[in-house]
Amino acid sequence: MVEIKTDTALEAMREAGRVVAHALAAVREAAGVGVRLRELDEAARTVLAEAGAHSPFLGYQPSFAPDPFPAVICASVNDAVVHGIPGDQRLHDGDLVSIDCGARLDGWTGDAAISFTVGTARPADLELIAATQQALDAGIAAATVGHRIGDIAHAVGTVARRAGCGMPTDFGGHGIGRRMHEDPHVPNHGRPGRGFPLRHGLTLAIEPMLMAGGHNDYRTDPDGWTLRTTDGSRAAHIEHTVAVTADGPRILTLP
Repeated sequence: MVEIKTDTALEAMREAGRVVAHALAAVREAAGVGVRLRELDEAARTVLAEAGAHSPFLGYQPSFAPDPFPAVICASVNDAVVHGIPGDQRLHDGDLVSIDCGARLDGWTGDAAISFTVGTARPADLELIAATQQALDAGIAAATVGHRIGDIAHAVGTVARRAGCGMPTDFGGHGIGRRMHEDPHVPNHGRPGRGFPLRHGLTLAIEPMLMAGGHNDYRTDPDGWTLRTTDGSRAAHIEHTVAVTADGPRILTLP
C-alpha cells in the first residue's frame, strides 16, 4: 500500500534525511588510501548515534539475503554495484567507492547514496559518476505532480542509455517513509506515462545504478549481498530521498 505523507511528515522525513546527509559527509571525509571499509561504517555509526537516529540497514534481511545485513552503510568498491558489506578491505589509490546509508529518526526514514573516487581518479570513473548524477537529476526532475512512476524510470534510463551504461534492471528505487522500503517500486528503466500517479506527499528513493561496461548482467558474491558487474567494469550508485510536492520535487536528504 502506498502512503501519502502529510506536510508534517515531510518535515520529519527532512530531519531524518539531514542525518543521512551528515553521515555520508562524514564517510566521505574519512575515506582515503589505506582506510578500511569498516572504518567508514564506524564514521557513519558515530553520526547516527550523536543524532539519536537508528540504522534501517543494520539487521535488515530481505528475502534474497542469507543473513541480516551487519552494518549501517553499504560500501561498494569498483566493480561492486550495490550492497557491499564494509569489512577489512582497504581502499587503494584510484578506487571508485559507492556508499549507501539510511537513518530512522522519530519514526521516519531517509535513504541516500554517493559515489566518489579515492586518490588519483580515472577520467572514465569521473565520467561514470557524472552520468549517474545526471540520471538521478533527470529522475528527480520528472518527480512532479501529474506524472507517473514510469516518467521517472524513463528519465533515468534515457540518460543511462545515452551514456552507454548498463543497469541491474531488477533493482531500483522505492517508496520510503515509516519504513525504508515501501510501495511503489521505482525502476530505473521504463515507459513514460505508466505506473503509479505522482501526488503531493508521495516520497520516493530514486537511485540510479550505472555500470560502465554497458551490460545489464550482474553476479552476487558468496556473501549473498554484494552485486558485481559480470564483466568487471566499474559501477556507480547515487541516490536521494525525494518528496513529490505541489511546488515541485523536494530533496529530503540534503545537508
